[in-house]
Amino acid sequence: MKTDVRVLRKPDWDVWFGTLIRAFGGVPESPEELELDRALTEHDRSLGVWDGDACVGTAGAFTFRVTVPGGASVPAAGVTMVSVAATHRRRGLLRAMMRRQLDDVRSWGEPLAVLTASEPEIYGRFGYGAATHQLNVEVDTTRVRLTVPPGTDDVRLRYVAPADALDACEALYAQRVPERPGMLARRPGWERLGLLDPESDRGGRSPLQCVLAERGADVVGYARFRVKPDWDRSGPRGAVHVSALEALDPAAHAALWRFLFDIDLTSTVVAPARPVDEPWLHLVSDIRRCSVQVKDALHVRLVDVGAALEARTYQTPVDVVFEVDDAFCTWNAGRWRLTGDAKGASCKRTEEPADLSLSVRELGSAYLGGVSLASLAAAGRVRELRQGALAEASVAFGSAVAPWLPHGF
Repeated sequence: MKTDVRVLRKPDWDVWFGTLIRAFGGVPESPEELELDRALTEHDRSLGVWDGDACVGTAGAFTFRVTVPGGASVPAAGVTMVSVAATHRRRGLLRAMMRRQLDDVRSWGEPLAVLTASEPEIYGRFGYGAATHQLNVEVDTTRVRLTVPPGTDDVRLRYVAPADALDACEALYAQRVPERPGMLARRPGWERLGLLDPESDRGGRSPLQCVLAERGADVVGYARFRVKPDWDRSGPRGAVHVSALEALDPAAHAALWRFLFDIDLTSTVVAPARPVDEPWLHLVSDIRRCSVQVKDALHVRLVDVGAALEARTYQTPVDVVFEVDDAFCTWNAGRWRLTGDAKGASCKRTEEPADLSLSVRELGSAYLGGVSLASLAAAGRVRELRQGALAEASVAFGSAVAPWLPHGF
């Protein structure tokens, strides 16, 4: 029977979402998680593949705005909930959904599509490039100490119920969003993501806890975390599991991390999905005891090359012609002349000779400033056609702070 790709109807959500859950192992979500997923689903931006009455494929696209170098907040489709039933693999269903989805994103006037990949190798063929990375760390706090900056002792910390602190935390997060490429401006409803705390997911950890960092009457930081108590024959070996931490200045940042390192009856701090330029990496006494792992995070796809490159700024003046290969979204293929600096940019079609040749995937990787064009060239994925063009573009595309995705979607 022929399969049919169509926009998700509200009455079909349970079947559609059940297909997704089964594809990811079949373990049911908690009622709390299920309710939030239902509330956040944008039905008119979601697709299902149907084989008769059976849903055999899913894909969604959240309405996001993502910070780019220069601080602008750019519309982006947050690709999510992608699955194909195991009974229908190798039939082109994923490709059909990606084709329909990117056509839709273009029609919506959104220059970017972004996603986090369960398996990174899947999405490169559709033009997505890994643009941000994250640190997963596990610190032996019995062997590591922090040297904190002046003013740290002036920051007051206090426990607050996570729900009671939500407004203050969200206001602080909103202040942080323009400062770092890759961060998402949270739309109404998304603030609930940070409060999800189903008992079934705790794995022996405590309920979610929250500490606010204050200076005078101002909230200057917060940390959300759980504690997993543990003991062995030599004594307490508990672990602090950090789920979120934001701070407005070095002293608040150091005060929060020092607090987490010093929680009684614990010997480990576990912090996934942190920025690769995390400031506390420069405060620790022994980085070798911090068990640092780097992992890909946000994958970026330029849906409209010209609009996307014009939406950001550039560290240094740049004037370069790209020869872009884009077999999946052919409207992007060809030559584009980018001129720009720290104040703005223009990117237009041109017939001038190309200076650099690359695919749209490489542009996606370099777009947020965390992956250099020079490193991609060293891997053979960018080709320099005019001497000096690679260095010029690579420096210009960089970012003073590493791009970072603070949470999944």
